[in-house]
Amino acid sequence: MLPYIALFNKTIGTYQIMTLLGIFAIGIYSYWSAKHKEYNEIDIIITLLISAIGMILGSHLLYALVNYEEIGYFIRNMKNYDSFLQFIIQLNFIFGGSVFYGGLFGGIIATYLFMGQKKNEFKYKADIIAPGIPLFHFFGRIGCFLAGCCFGKPSSFGFTYTYSIIEESNGIKRFPVQLCEAFINLIIFLILSNKYIAHKFKGNLLVLYLWIYSIARFNTELLRGDSYRGIFLCFSTSQWISIVVFIVSSIILYERIKLHNSGKQSVIKAGGLYG
Repeated sequence: MLPYIALFNKTIGTYQIMTLLGIFAIGIYSYWSAKHKEYNEIDIIITLLISAIGMILGSHLLYALVNYEEIGYFIRNMKNYDSFLQFIIQLNFIFGGSVFYGGLFGGIIATYLFMGQKKNEFKYKADIIAPGIPLFHFFGRIGCFLAGCCFGKPSSFGFTYTYSIIEESNGIKRFPVQLCEAFINLIIFLILSNKYIAHKFKGNLLVLYLWIYSIARFNTELLRGDSYRGIFLCFSTSQWISIVVFIVSSIILYERIKLHNSGKQSVIKAGGLYG
């Protein structure tokens, strides 16, 4: 596709450009959402910056854990590196990629820890930011498609890579799974932003996002052709994570909906007795 473009006599990765656009998109959306709820916009932007740090660390850490064999090789051969530069190059090889789920949970954990004594406000801040996550991911997946850093299975319908940064994907017509997931993320964004504006699922939009995305991600993984993300018992790493996320988010949503409905019943009964 188009992994790099020349701009001002410099070569810039299209994935990095699309990621930057995604950052702008989630920032603008979260700023607007905060103003809509008359929340402190600067506080939300600071929260996003902290979340971004967690996202970067988490995405690269999970990538390294998925390729744990490389970590073992690195540890066993540390004494054989002749220079500090070789040491850094090997570390960059281990942590050089990124996994979205790692970034997602890294961002959530960083935000939760950052809130300190105000952890009770976490789910309300999450309502403001949550719809922007799939919007950010929408741009990121388009970047993946342009770079060819992840790719679909061979298919009669699709695109043939010739300049992908992953040599394995070149020369074969492949299903555009990245564009498929980008479209799904756009739909999730529209659903969540609609719920936010309608004041539905208050305090639960992040959990709702995790529930919807886990279903979508499990299924889009079936169309992926890259196996370096890790396969265990016929499922990829992201599919196993999706299963866990789906189960946990389903339980949380069920309990919160049940609690909400029981609260409404209590109000109705109280109105009947004293109204």
